[in-house]
Amino acid sequence: MLDTTIIENNWRSRGFSFELWEDHPGQIWKDFRHETDELFMLLEGEVILTVGNKTLKPAIGEEVLIPAGVDHTVQTSSTTGSRWYYGYNLRFAPR
Repeated sequence: MLDTTIIENNWRSRGFSFELWEDHPGQIWKDFRHETDELFMLLEGEVILTVGNKTLKPAIGEEVLIPAGVDHTVQTSSTTGSRWYYGYNLRFAPR
């Protein structure tokens, strides 16, 4: 079991926001791009995460850094929903 408080405190100490997202089976978020770095961590379910030209299947609790300006896609498994943490680097967010 992941300790949300520890993860949140770690991300915030590194200058990132901390949010929880939940998707239904088969949801696809395609070709997103942000002007600041983003952190991603799978909490439940299975996803395929494409960052630039790399395709990842992150394990639960694995932190993935999505660099600023890089296209990324999150595809939730068609058989399970997913929940994940995400956060944006607030120190370098556009103002």
